[in-house]
Amino acid sequence: MECVLFAVTEVVHTTGELKPNAKIRDELGVILNYSPSQQLSSEEKDLIWKFRFYLARDKRGLTKFLKAVTWRDSFEVKQAVEELLPMWTEIDTDDALELLGPSTVDSRVRAFAVKQLSRADDDELTLYLLQLVQALKFESTVSDQRSSRSATNAISYEDSGLTDFLIARGVQNPTLGNRLYWYLMVEVALEDKIMAKMYGRVVFKFMNKILESEGGSERRELMRRQGLLVETLAKRARELRTSKDPRPKKIERLRSLLADSRNNLSSMAPLPLPLNAKIEITGIIPEKSSVFKSNLFPLLLYFQCSDGSEFPVIFKDGDDMRQDQLVIQLFTLMDRLLRKENLDLKLSPYPVLATGPLQGMAQFVPSKTIAAIVSEHGNLLNYLRVHNPDEGSVGTSGVEPSVIDTFVRSCGVGDRHLDNLLVAPDGHFFHVDFGYILGRDPKPFPPPVKVCKEMVDGMGGAQSPHYARFKNFCFTAFTILRKSANLILNLVALMVDANIPDIKHRDVHEQIQEKFRLDLTEEDAIKHFEALLNETSYLTVVLDRIHDLAQYWRS
Repeated sequence: MECVLFAVTEVVHTTGELKPNAKIRDELGVILNYSPSQQLSSEEKDLIWKFRFYLARDKRGLTKFLKAVTWRDSFEVKQAVEELLPMWTEIDTDDALELLGPSTVDSRVRAFAVKQLSRADDDELTLYLLQLVQALKFESTVSDQRSSRSATNAISYEDSGLTDFLIARGVQNPTLGNRLYWYLMVEVALEDKIMAKMYGRVVFKFMNKILESEGGSERRELMRRQGLLVETLAKRARELRTSKDPRPKKIERLRSLLADSRNNLSSMAPLPLPLNAKIEITGIIPEKSSVFKSNLFPLLLYFQCSDGSEFPVIFKDGDDMRQDQLVIQLFTLMDRLLRKENLDLKLSPYPVLATGPLQGMAQFVPSKTIAAIVSEHGNLLNYLRVHNPDEGSVGTSGVEPSVIDTFVRSCGVGDRHLDNLLVAPDGHFFHVDFGYILGRDPKPFPPPVKVCKEMVDGMGGAQSPHYARFKNFCFTAFTILRKSANLILNLVALMVDANIPDIKHRDVHEQIQEKFRLDLTEEDAIKHFEALLNETSYLTVVLDRIHDLAQYWRS
C-alpha cells in the first residue's frame, strides 16, 4: 500500500531526481510566486528540499531553494552550494539582487549572483549601481563576523568578487565609473566609521585601478577637480544659506562669487559634470544663476557646456538628497520597464546626485507648480494654451494636441500637494520633493492614489476622452510594473541599511506589496486599482484644503 501511495505523489527518475505530480507542481508553483520577503513554512521548506533537483531547471527556484537550506547542517550546505548551485539554470536580475542582500551568508552564493549580474550591459548596471554599492556592506559584514559566526564551517566567507566586478566595470566605462565614485564618496562621509573605512578601501582600490588604465592619470585628475568643485559649491551654498541677508542680497552675492576669477567658477578647463558625466562643462554663467525662495535657499546654477549649450542645475546644501536620488532611480527603472512593453508615458526622470550626506545636485527643469499655475492662469488648460496655442484644435481646447498627449501620458499618480506637482510649458508633468513618497505623509488618512482635480481639469474634465485615455494608461502601467514587483522590492530591500530616514523607519517592503496588491490575481488587482482611482477625487480635494490651511497658519 505504501508503494502505491508513493507512486501517486512522485516519480523517481534513474538519476535520483524526484519528479512531482500535477498537484505538487501546483503547490511548488504557488511557492515560486511568493514575493522575496515571504517566509517559508517548515512544510514548504521540506517540499522545496525534496524536489531540489527538479527545481534546478527553474530560474525562479534558486532563491526559494536557498531559503529551504538548513545552513547549520554541513551536509545540506555542501550539497546546496557545491552540487546544486553550479548546475542551476541562469537566474533573472531581480533574484541576483536578492541573493546579494544581508540574508545570504555564503560567499559562493553571492559570487553566483555577481556572475549573473555580469551579463547586464552598462545602462542596466547603472540602474542598479546604487544598490550594488549598498550590497558591499553585507560583504563586509560577512567578512567581519567570520570568526564570531556559530554556523557550520561548511559555509564559505571568502570574497565574492562584487567589489572587483564593480571596479572593473567602473574603470571600463567612465560614465558608470563617475557614478560609482560619487556613490562611494557619500558612504565614506557617513557617520558609521567602520563602514566608512571599508568604503574608503574600495575607493583607494578603484583609484589605483583607474591609474593603471590607459589615460588613468587624466581621469583621476578630473575626479579630483569634480571633488573640488562640489566642495567649493557646498561651502558657498552653506554661507549663503546661513547668512541673514534677504534673498536679493544672496543672489547678488552668489553672482559676485561666481564672477570672481579667483574662484575659477565662471571659467574652467573642460570637466565632466558630476551629475551626468556625459555632459562636459566649462564654467558657470553668473548672470543667469540665482537663489531659490525656499527654507534652504538652494542655488540655481547655469553651467556652460563645451558644445555651447547650457545646463541648469539645482545645488542644495543642508538637505539629504539620497531619498530623492533613490526615487528618481526607481522612476528611471519604471520608465525603462514600461518602454520595453512599448508604453511611453513621457516620464521626465531628471537626474539627481547626492554628493554628501547633506548635499547634492539635481537637473533644473523650467516649469511651474500647479499651485502657481492655478493662481496665475486660473487652470492648467489656460497655461498650456498660452505656451502652445492651436486655435484649429477642437478636441484639445485650443492647445497643441501633442502637448495634451504629453500631459495625459506623464500625469503619474501618487503625490501629496500642489506645490510638489510641476508642469513644464511643453506639457510634461513631474514631481519634486519626495520627502513623503515612501509613506510618511503629513496629512491624516492620505488617499492611496492621488489624482487632483486640477490634473483632471487639464485633461478636459472627468467625462473627457483624454481622462479616459489617462485611466487606461494607468491600468496598463500598473499591470506592467506589477510583473516586475520583485525587482522593485529587492532594490528597495538593499537600501534598508542605507540610513535613509523613510526607508529606515518603515516596512517599505510591506507597503510596496500593498500598493501592487500582490495578494490578488491580476484581474482583481486592476479592479481594485480602478476603484481607488474612481473614489479618490472628492476626499483628495477636502484633505488638500485642510493641508493648505495648516500650511497657512504654520507660516
